[in-house]
Amino acid sequence: MNPYVQYMYSYPHKTAYRPLTGVSLRQYAPALTGGGHGLYLHIPFCEGKCGYCNLFSVTGQGGAAVDEYLKAVERQSSQYEEVLASYRTEFAELVIGGGTPLYLTEKQLSFMFRLLDAHFRFCHGRELVIETAPNQTTEGKLKLLKQAGVTRVSMGIQSFSDRELSVLGRRHSARKAAEALALLQSFAFPCVNVDFIYGIPGQTVQSLLESLRTAVRFSPDEIFLYPLYVKHGAGLERVGVVPDGEEALFQYRSASSFLQEQGFCQDSMRRFVRRSGEREFSECGFGTSLALGCGGRSYLGKLHFCSPYATTVGECLERLREYETITDYTEITHGVLLSGEEEKRRYVIRHLFIRPGLPVKRYAAHFGSGALQDFPLLEEWMQSGYAELREAGCYLALTEKGLALSDYLGPQLISSQVWRAMEEWEEAHGRRDDFISGKSEKL
Repeated sequence: MNPYVQYMYSYPHKTAYRPLTGVSLRQYAPALTGGGHGLYLHIPFCEGKCGYCNLFSVTGQGGAAVDEYLKAVERQSSQYEEVLASYRTEFAELVIGGGTPLYLTEKQLSFMFRLLDAHFRFCHGRELVIETAPNQTTEGKLKLLKQAGVTRVSMGIQSFSDRELSVLGRRHSARKAAEALALLQSFAFPCVNVDFIYGIPGQTVQSLLESLRTAVRFSPDEIFLYPLYVKHGAGLERVGVVPDGEEALFQYRSASSFLQEQGFCQDSMRRFVRRSGEREFSECGFGTSLALGCGGRSYLGKLHFCSPYATTVGECLERLREYETITDYTEITHGVLLSGEEEKRRYVIRHLFIRPGLPVKRYAAHFGSGALQDFPLLEEWMQSGYAELREAGCYLALTEKGLALSDYLGPQLISSQVWRAMEEWEEAHGRRDDFISGKSEKL
């Protein structure tokens, strides 16, 4: 068994999206009435494409290209502002991801923050999250983040081993990562999290734990652990790298135990938080989020939309140029409208794989049926020791055994219709994997 089939961070996957006609933001803007919504800005620029990267990102772009992109974001923001004005939309969270947002110059970062404040309303005490990488983390840029009121900074380190960083195709050194993390911590942001990868060819439990020991010495608030995936279009795929799932699982278990010994609470297979006590419940199955830029996706009730899925630099550049020439950003041309069944699946997936788990009574209140009856598979997982009812039956939660196998269990909740759409996309792009059709468990 390969324990790493697919990372289920959202549902359905973008490859299940299709062209849409006759759909406009104006139709779905009422979902953004009042406060409590999320705003996401995608900055697709990076210094280099990492060997495992299948995200929407482009490389080799100079200052003029970044300026053109930001001008397009400003035009989109202006149009969105006009649509949302009558709904008095206020965003409780602003997330700026990528790519590497701090790839932007200080001048460009200042322009970015100004345009967001000019066109959107934010709730008092809103969260502002931004991503960075070691080579792009400078004192001047961190000062700008502090002035903008950033509440959380996420840094992708991946390893403190230069050999492992080289295998991954990362552009920074272990020394630079340590320097950047020390600088970041000196600014005392409310939350700093760092990302690491396990399952790297040649990596050992000892080398992984040494990276984590180094990280812990900097006292980050959160540590995320990601298994190495080598997906379509990634550089490591072209050189024939095939991760060893069983070895990665062994490394994960050792790393999980170590971090919990260091005082971190585990919220999911990936997230470890330095705090006392269990994570408080936060309903996330029906959240509304609006995306700006090219590569991000929006969630407005049953409607999910984004630009067509792309991973390679060439494909992403093509999508980027298309985005910059759009005249009406309120027209929605690519996405999916979820059926009632798919909304149920999304709710289960969004809750079951994080603590405290799936709220079974809330599920019944939302959908008028029981989760265990709607998804008999969940009963099978309970019988296999992957899940259990907790807190007097209020939550269905994964056990430690089930949590470790999140990326094996999660894909089993994908509907046959969504699998078929994903398979069609794979075939159309000449990138079919056997696991898409369920013929094997190979990644």
